[in-house]
Amino acid sequence: MSSAKPIETFPNPRPGRDYEIVIACPEFTSLCPKTGLPDFGDIRITYVPGDRCLELKSLKYYMIDFRNRGIFYEAVTNQILDDLVAACQPRRMTIVSDFSVRGGMKTVVTATYP
Repeated sequence: MSSAKPIETFPNPRPGRDYEIVIACPEFTSLCPKTGLPDFGDIRITYVPGDRCLELKSLKYYMIDFRNRGIFYEAVTNQILDDLVAACQPRRMTIVSDFSVRGGMKTVVTATYP
């Protein structure tokens, strides 16, 4: 299920060149679907844009929408990748979700396109 908030984009100023954009979201929050307790993580988005780049304000609001959603780490990582790829059609994209320690365990999930 995609977010209700649209992810805006803008034209890539250098579409003929491969260059990498890295966006860090160090205050990401979602809810554990089992306990309802908050999960805190650092989401890192790395991509090589195609014709469009991600607009940061709309991306921020998209990420905030997860704050009240019960979703597993694996699902949220893949959902973000699917939604961002659909929004900007990058040449390449990787999402790394690095979640805080909970119960003595740490989880990092990586999803890559293509």
